Amino acid sequence: MAAAAIGASHLVASTRAGAEFGWQLAWLILAVNLLKYPFFAAGARYTAATNESLLHGYLRQGRGYLLLFTGLNTIAAIASTAGVTMLTAAMLTLFIPLSIDILAFIVLISSLALLILGHYALLDKLTKVIMFCLTLTTLIAVALAFNAPSILSPGFISPSPWQWGHIGFLVAMMGWMPAPIEVSSWNSLWLLEKQKNQSVTKAQAVFDFNFGYLITALLAIVFLALGSLVMHGSGEHFSSSGVKFASQLITLYSQILGHETRYLIGAVALLCIFSTTVTVIDGYSRTLNMGWQLLTKKSDSQKRLTGVMLTICAFGLAIVLFFKGALLPLLEFVMILAFMTTVVFAWLNYKLMTSSALPGTDRYGWKMRSLSIFGLLYLVGFASLFIYWMASK
Repeated sequence: MAAAAIGASHLVASTRAGAEFGWQLAWLILAVNLLKYPFFAAGARYTAATNESLLHGYLRQGRGYLLLFTGLNTIAAIASTAGVTMLTAAMLTLFIPLSIDILAFIVLISSLALLILGHYALLDKLTKVIMFCLTLTTLIAVALAFNAPSILSPGFISPSPWQWGHIGFLVAMMGWMPAPIEVSSWNSLWLLEKQKNQSVTKAQAVFDFNFGYLITALLAIVFLALGSLVMHGSGEHFSSSGVKFASQLITLYSQILGHETRYLIGAVALLCIFSTTVTVIDGYSRTLNMGWQLLTKKSDSQKRLTGVMLTICAFGLAIVLFFKGALLPLLEFVMILAFMTTVVFAWLNYKLMTSSALPGTDRYGWKMRSLSIFGLLYLVGFASLFIYWMASK
């Protein structure tokens, strides 16, 4: 969960929010994490209570619900894979002087090899190490940045994010903050996979999820702080080019930790976003494979899962080639798409967690119901505002 979340939303959206607007969007990031919490928590809570995945729950609600989820999930899978693949390829340009298109192909082949040969156990171990390294280096960088001299020039006035022209950026930032809501279904399947090797109680499942979710929310603020302390007011802005963006991002760290740390930080950031790419491919492939399995009443098949992974990667690579190295426009497109589909995914999870399919003790109580309703109103409200903004352009 943390590996899936701490990728483009943190490295790009949070850092860019801090660089462009300072601390002004910190409260919005925390609010988004809070309002989306009930929909993400559904994955761990439903599976811990029923020992079946969210997708089984959608099917119990009706075949149409699972069809709706699978259709939107297919679109999200291809778009998200393209976004994180290009970001990984951009980070890889720091070490390998090849074009982003070629590096994107290498990233996808490497991800597939890791998943097909290593399976879930290797993914689980690898992501923990990478997340620890990135978290540690980012916390050190921000702690040092707080003690560094201010880069703000006298009389500098921060631009306001609350302008009509910034609606697109705000929606994009919130789309993957902390991650797309369909990640809840991945978490559900990962929990089932984990239960094959060890016993996991309801309390453990909920604690694991809450811990990972809290970490992602706090790190989003940490990345915003890094952008705000090191870049805000400097007159420099992130480039839309993937190659230049990767260099600018690593420069944020090396300016504080020392130029000699540039490649070390680059390696950690690369591993972080690579783990996100692997996790994204694995999560979307598992949910699409399970959706197909439930809809067609076919038996589980590792061969079919591999085929789904290959298909997602092929279409994702095609989108990367279409955008021709323009990283920020691609990520903004993917994040906006995620925000628009989030409304449906959130509603599906809320409906499931308040349905009679769950025992009364496991259903959402009035606190989680109230938070869910506020969350749905917020999602629908901003989605409607964005549609109006697009129509008026």
